Amino acid sequence: MKSLLAAVKSFAANLLLWSLFAGGLAASSASGQVLDGTAKTAATFTGIAVSLVTGSRIAKKPKIKAFLSKTSTLWFLFLFNGGVAAYAYLTMDGAKGIATAAGMGLVSLGAAGGLIGNRRAKSAATKSPAVSEPWA
Repeated sequence: MKSLLAAVKSFAANLLLWSLFAGGLAASSASGQVLDGTAKTAATFTGIAVSLVTGSRIAKKPKIKAFLSKTSTLWFLFLFNGGVAAYAYLTMDGAKGIATAAGMGLVSLGAAGGLIGNRRAKSAATKSPAVSEPWA
């Protein structure tokens, strides 16, 4: 069982991590409403970097990792992000539409890779170790 100090430290670390993640998302998406020019660009890219770094740290936590590796979650990510990629490509003009479609398509392909990896892991686990192959 964790001590009270360890529990408080863990809570504070998680709170800081999630706060930085939310702040990075807010800075990357809403800086255009407040800033102009170079400051807007700097705030946007800084927000993107902060949210990517903290998001990858959050994704390594055991509960989040278990949730993201579930087959139903991977199917949702694959279908939803693939649909958004197609919609963005067909409805948005110029580089913004292409970049949005490419980013969402990459997330969809990542989920598809997870689905294939899960399928291979399950098929390897179901093979009986007692049965030997004739060529082995």
